[in-house]
Amino acid sequence: MNFYSLARITFVILLTWNVKAQVTTIDKIIAVVGKQPVLLSELEGTLLMQEKNERPLTKCQAFEQLLFTKLLITQAERDSVTIADAEVDAEMTKRMSYYIMQFGSEEKMEEFYGKRVNVIKDELRNDVHDQMLAQRMQQKISGDLKLTPAEVRLFFNSIPQDSLPLINSEIEIEQLVRKPPVSKTEKEKTKQILEGYRQRVLKGESMNVLAALYSEDPGSAKQGGLIENVFRGQMMPEFEANAFQLKAGEISEVFETPYGFHFIQLVARRGELRDLRHILLAPKMTNADYFKAKSDLDSIKKLIEEGVHTFEQAVKLFSDDAETKQNGGLMVNQASGSTKWTIEDVANIDEKLVQTFNNMQAGQYSPIVQFTGIDGKPGFRFFRLKSRIDPHKANLKEDYARLLQMATAKQQRTETTEWITKRSKITYIKIDEAYKCTFEKNWVITNP
Repeated sequence: MNFYSLARITFVILLTWNVKAQVTTIDKIIAVVGKQPVLLSELEGTLLMQEKNERPLTKCQAFEQLLFTKLLITQAERDSVTIADAEVDAEMTKRMSYYIMQFGSEEKMEEFYGKRVNVIKDELRNDVHDQMLAQRMQQKISGDLKLTPAEVRLFFNSIPQDSLPLINSEIEIEQLVRKPPVSKTEKEKTKQILEGYRQRVLKGESMNVLAALYSEDPGSAKQGGLIENVFRGQMMPEFEANAFQLKAGEISEVFETPYGFHFIQLVARRGELRDLRHILLAPKMTNADYFKAKSDLDSIKKLIEEGVHTFEQAVKLFSDDAETKQNGGLMVNQASGSTKWTIEDVANIDEKLVQTFNNMQAGQYSPIVQFTGIDGKPGFRFFRLKSRIDPHKANLKEDYARLLQMATAKQQRTETTEWITKRSKITYIKIDEAYKCTFEKNWVITNP
């Protein structure tokens, strides 16, 4: 049971509404923690959310999570922990944007609940405030926990040898990337074409039609360039900087993002949400640009093999990948946050690379391969296999980061258990007889 993360119940609020919309059972109080009631609808909402999990919580585990949340809120009030209105506003905007995206539109959400969005926001506000308060209180318990190497070693030594986790084969990968450059002439040409479309819209032509005909954004062109329910933090910074300063019907200047050149029309504004139309044109690279990037990378690889540059020096001098340029080309596995990759992780990126890495030894270079970046543009790269770790039982030398994570999680659980025992002794906690459970933590209940 994950007591040190409230993220799993982030959307219980709206799921509780779903439960109320689907059942006719009258809501009731099934427990009280301090002055905080635990409602039957909250428990049902938590269980409904758990149905999608591979290993869903039991009814008693879900109930215990809710008791923990209410105890956190009660203690936060005692300790004068506060959440500013501006913080709640920002979180409400984020969550409402997410909910609207799940329904498909504001109208569909309003139809489902039979209420206007502003009414839903008002009714959810206190619950969101309480969730944020619980999260902040939880952070105070063990959120800043930092274990020393000695403590990690002690944790490792406490694990029986026959219980040490088996670590699958892993590799560390470095890359050097070259992307075909787009000439200034081609950029200026694209910008001028887009400015021409912008002038046509300003003179009265339909941006809907022009976007459908000319926009190179595959996600919105078929909808006439329409992007609905845009909220801050969703788009590229350059895009948002233009989108969120427009008034309804207003059209932006032409601006550039990593995807190309755009201009935007604000269709509608609803609080912090925006409906927009935009047209995107990407500067075209020539065949000469394309093959020059491949030729350049061939030359760079040869310089490394001849010893003119080390791999790390070449990455710093020549690589076009911002994320790996400053750390010698070392790639971070976004799924785990570490620099280690299993073959399954590699396959999720590009199945063709699996065989490449299977055939490489540590220190060897791969052939040059073409790839497509997250911006949809082509590039070339080659890899160096930094290290290969065979399947093994966990050890401190090769698996320190993993063991640190395990040790931290264990210590957080211990501190949370101790905190619950201590705080429940001095907090009024009453549970409805029909919902009594055998809990995993050592709760002191007022009505034993």
